[in-house]
Amino acid sequence: MATYESDHTKFMREWLQKNPQELTEQKKGRALWWDKPQTLEEQRRFSESCVPVKAYYYDANH
Repeated sequence: MATYESDHTKFMREWLQKNPQELTEQKKGRALWWDKPQTLEEQRRFSESCVPVKAYYYDANH
């Protein structure tokens, strides 16, 4: 049984085969916006600043 592959996925696969240098650019862009190193202090601060989610999100009485 063949698995489904969208037109976009096919296009990107073919395009990346023709332009392998774009993988390097993609990794640079990801590192610029997402892959940031964090210190233990930053991780602690982020975890402490989380707001707990209510059990039922749409309950206006709580």
